[in-house]
Amino acid sequence: MMLPETFSRRDWFGNVFTAMAGLGLTDLLSQEAQGKSTVWKAGVGQTHHPAKAKRVLQIFCPGAASHLDLWDYKASLEKNAGKPLPGEEKLVSFQGANGGLFPSPWKFAPAGKSGKMLSSMLVHMSKHADDIAFIHSMTSKTNTHGPGCIFMNTGHAVEGFPSAGAWVSYALGSEREDLPAYVAITDVRGEPPNGKANWSNGFLPAQHQGIMMAAHQPIRNLNPPKELSTEHQKALTDLLSTLNKNYAQTDPGNTDLQARIAAYELAGKMQLSAPKVMNLAEESAADHKRYGTDHENKLVAAYARNCLLARRLLERGVRYVNLYCASRASGADGLLNWDAHKTLKADYERHVPIFDQPTAALLTDLKEKGLLKETLVLWTTEFGRMPTQQAGTPGRDHNPDGFTCWMMGAGVKGGISYGATDEFGRRAVEKVTTVWDFYATVLHLLGFDHTQLTVRHNGLDRRLTDVHGHVIKEILN
Repeated sequence: MMLPETFSRRDWFGNVFTAMAGLGLTDLLSQEAQGKSTVWKAGVGQTHHPAKAKRVLQIFCPGAASHLDLWDYKASLEKNAGKPLPGEEKLVSFQGANGGLFPSPWKFAPAGKSGKMLSSMLVHMSKHADDIAFIHSMTSKTNTHGPGCIFMNTGHAVEGFPSAGAWVSYALGSEREDLPAYVAITDVRGEPPNGKANWSNGFLPAQHQGIMMAAHQPIRNLNPPKELSTEHQKALTDLLSTLNKNYAQTDPGNTDLQARIAAYELAGKMQLSAPKVMNLAEESAADHKRYGTDHENKLVAAYARNCLLARRLLERGVRYVNLYCASRASGADGLLNWDAHKTLKADYERHVPIFDQPTAALLTDLKEKGLLKETLVLWTTEFGRMPTQQAGTPGRDHNPDGFTCWMMGAGVKGGISYGATDEFGRRAVEKVTTVWDFYATVLHLLGFDHTQLTVRHNGLDRRLTDVHGHVIKEILN
């Protein structure tokens, strides 16, 4: 091809850059045609990098379960029992003044090959010590139960933000059309502090909120009227689906409408799937015995049935399951949850047996069925307890400055402890960890860069980890 006589140096450079842009566009279109688009898309199972985990089980013990009486052994409490906490002799915490140092009423014993020191109350859970990565340096921004639960579940201490499960539902979408991506299993004793805000979709589309299920509480309004035949119902739902979709096309930006349509369609499909997944009678007598569903303690039996339901949901492809052990606070401290201000010994001798056997059975079951290889298990609570005795009572006050959470399963090293509180368990002093670090690690295992999983809301790129967070690489395989 002959170049025009007027073709200048500037023309040459302009044509080169145009050509380069065209080549780039051609490459992008080629990738897209081959299903290899470089632009990440939410809700289709696409990740930023290869994932170790496909699903998450988050066990939550509301009421601020005491790290000092479960997971974090402190010999110094026994040696200095009754003495003032050094440097904080006149400490005033959430409910007032504190007395002397208060050793755990229960002995600790080494567990597993790792020799991890755990409370002797954890008879069944101690068998999993070599599979767990304990994070002993967790911290919170609040010492109040409601905001604390919200903070641990959403990365923000105020309501209105999506929970971790909602973010995962948004990012990955559902594996199945007839079950939700995200389920919250509530305790028979009630919802946790701040209730449904713990599994809220926040500003994400409404379809990503957690669906409440529990073995003791069938999903409401799921069963069709007896007089409605299957054929008649299908004709009605097909018509409704057509009308909804036609209407949605007139307002394509209305995510609430789209979510409502998706929710109705899911509900229709769950009329068949949910009764089956909740039919615990399909499980063997041996499994029921192992979990404790027939336990003489009705609270143990109820939580055991929820644990069994959690496994059935996970093995059927539910992305994220929140499993609650205990509920919101009551007038009698420690009766309904782990908030042991006044009667620590009596409270935990009530709560630990409810938690111990069924949870351990669930973990064993996941491992034996091969599900643990792709299931990330989290144990969380909103904050810890003080190493001192709450003034005038044999209990512990709130402590957001150092407590324990843990992970196990897909991609997590077992039998290790990360970070540490001081010799009395008062404050995190080694490798201090935040909720944002915790979830940065969770998202990493699910295949996401937590800084890139964002949604534009009110002019800001919002994310689960706010503007913080680092992946805790030391606990990863």
